Parts: sequence; C-alpha cells; structure tokens
Amino acid sequence: MENKETSLLLVDDDEVDIMTVKRALKQNNITNPLYIATNGLEALEMLRGNTMSKLIPGERKLVLLDLNMPKMGGIEFLREVRADPNLRGIPVIVLTTSNEDRDIVEAYKLNVAGYIIKPVIFKKFVEAIETLNKYWMLSEMP
Repeated sequence: MENKETSLLLVDDDEVDIMTVKRALKQNNITNPLYIATNGLEALEMLRGNTMSKLIPGERKLVLLDLNMPKMGGIEFLREVRADPNLRGIPVIVLTTSNEDRDIVEAYKLNVAGYIIKPVIFKKFVEAIETLNKYWMLSEMP
C-alpha cells in the first residue's frame, strides 16, 4: 500500500510564526511530518536533498511559504521551484503577512495553490490551518 502521508515544509524565518504554525497544527491534531527552512535557499536544498541538508521524504509534499525572508525570499524561491522539472509539481501555499497586490499577483502567476494572509488572532490562524488541512485531505495529489 502506498504512503499517502503528506510532508509539510514550512519556509519562514520568523520564530514566532514558526511556533504559531506548530501550535495551530497541534490544535488541529495534524500530525503530518513538519520540516522547517528559514529561507528559500535552505528550502531548495531540503527539497533537492543536497548534501548539506536532509531530503524531505515521501512523494507527497506541501510547501507553506512566507514571502519576506533573508537570502532568498518567497517569490525568488517560487521562480526556482517552478523552473525545476523535479520540483515544479509540488503544491505551494503562500502563508504571509504581505497583502500587497503585486505579491499576490506574482505568486499566482507562479502557480501557487493558494495565498493566505496570516491572521493576527490565534483562533483565526487555527481556523485557517484547519481549512487548509481539510482542503488538502480532499485534494488528489500525486
């Protein structure tokens, strides 16, 4: 039987936001493996399994991506992922504080599966993660 578990890669440099995502996953009883990258370069290494980083296991992956990060930001990361034949099919959800129209338009041009502005209130954040989880549980992924 094939493993249908989805590995989550959170790409975010803010420790508070990382802890918030972890708490929201726990509150929703989401037990998928969670991997953390603090910028786009680190995330690419993890997805590609470069020698410096551990490869994220499994065929099913979902990236939760912040846009504003050092070294390589979210939009740059998306451009790299979409240009890589081995990575371009990985679904990416933008999870950011940016509500700039140019960021939203550019992200969708790069085929993101969704764009979520991080709710400030924790209860709303938990609800957003719950909705996201329900959607991915119902979605057919390779």
